[in-house]
Amino acid sequence: MFKNLLRTKPIAPAGHVDAGEPFEGSLDGEVGLKRTLTGTQLILLGIGAVIGAGIFVLTGQAAAEYAGPAVMLSFVLAGIACAFAGLCYAEFAAMLPVSGSAYSYSYATLGEGVAWFIGWCLVLEYLFAASTVAVGWSGYLNAFLGNFNAQLPDALASAPYVYEAATGKFVGTGAIVNLPAVLIIAAVSIVGYVGISQSAFVNSIIVAVKVTVILLFIGFGLQYVDPSNWEPFIPANEGGTRYGMDGVIRASAVVFFAYIGFDAVSTAAGEAKNPQRDMPIGILGSLAICTVLYILMSAVLTGMMPYGQLGTAEPVSTALINYPSLGWLQTLVEIAALAGLASVILVMLMAQPRIFYSMSHDGLMPKLFGKVHRKYRTPHVGTVIVGIVAALLAGLLPVGVLGDIVSMGTLLAFATVSIGVLILRYTRPSVPRPFRVPMAIVICPLGFVSCLYLFWQPFKEHWHLLGGWIVLGAIIYLAYGYRHSKLRAN
Repeated sequence: MFKNLLRTKPIAPAGHVDAGEPFEGSLDGEVGLKRTLTGTQLILLGIGAVIGAGIFVLTGQAAAEYAGPAVMLSFVLAGIACAFAGLCYAEFAAMLPVSGSAYSYSYATLGEGVAWFIGWCLVLEYLFAASTVAVGWSGYLNAFLGNFNAQLPDALASAPYVYEAATGKFVGTGAIVNLPAVLIIAAVSIVGYVGISQSAFVNSIIVAVKVTVILLFIGFGLQYVDPSNWEPFIPANEGGTRYGMDGVIRASAVVFFAYIGFDAVSTAAGEAKNPQRDMPIGILGSLAICTVLYILMSAVLTGMMPYGQLGTAEPVSTALINYPSLGWLQTLVEIAALAGLASVILVMLMAQPRIFYSMSHDGLMPKLFGKVHRKYRTPHVGTVIVGIVAALLAGLLPVGVLGDIVSMGTLLAFATVSIGVLILRYTRPSVPRPFRVPMAIVICPLGFVSCLYLFWQPFKEHWHLLGGWIVLGAIIYLAYGYRHSKLRAN
């Protein structure tokens, strides 16, 4: 059994689009999806996934609870870790342009056991991320409706349960369901069901809207920045990870959630027109643009308002309340937040069914996840199932605990991809690499170590939740995946 867990999936030679060669995917079983996405659409897909919860929700919470104004430094630290991982993703995505993302990369380098583990962690990244962002979307919707005195009651717009870190238990709040969060997931799932082209078109429009509004906020907000709000830049530690450098590092693990969208680009590799050229462009381009916007946004946000007051579900809107002359911008920000968070949900709910699609073709998940719609050429059954589960999570659970769990799953996937690139350099040096990580002997270990270090921050608080998730995944793999593995059967 141990030998089977370490068995890697063979890499077939990949045709190159620029050379006019037929190309359907470079791993066995990767066929069926429609190749329509360009390099520009991939960059927009990455921006659509990345710019959302990080700017509109988590920035204020990380500043208020952990880092203070030094949340800017937290974004830099998280961005560096992502840059290392992004370079590794770019090499893999160009070499193996398939829809399985880190799952497929792990299968080709570290074996089936690790591949299942990473695929199960990616469920945390995409499925739970969609739910997390939907909760933030609900908060902004209620704030927007409040401008017209039409906000929903808390019983229909908040989580029925909250997580108490002190006791490690979920406690009832008296609410019924977070209805807006459920409805936005349902609407986005319909778009994802219809097709990748339609999803990319909707995403492009949303990206244009939210980036424009973010630039307006940065430009006009600079006029109201009070430098005294940045003092002290790193507040004195109040115990544990509340402020001080410990808080800055803990906040970097929190805001890491804001970056996870860039790797969702890799799940669209199976639908890119020229993946060898365009995947590195999409991954690294979106990551660079978003990092700059995040740092500028957090600087203006903490400069406009004392950091202790930013721990709300809609911190950007909260900061603008104190400036009546920017009332028009507050309305625009709320509209952009609604659109921006919706685009994040869209990309996440596009990514997760495609992970299941790849796992199904390998026999590790039931065949129904591998079904492709005859007309729309999308993994429609997986899209429906993922949408239902995401809606349940968003309707019942709070944003904080969901966000930490997502970051933990993502960081494990990033660490595995980082070390996988280096392993493949030695085990299969002859495989063509359209893009190569520069100084891989340095970059790959740095990506691995930095991601594991950030992973450890929330793990100390939520180890039992992640441990339970891993045990559940192991049970599913042993009960189904191991027995139905096509690689083991062959």
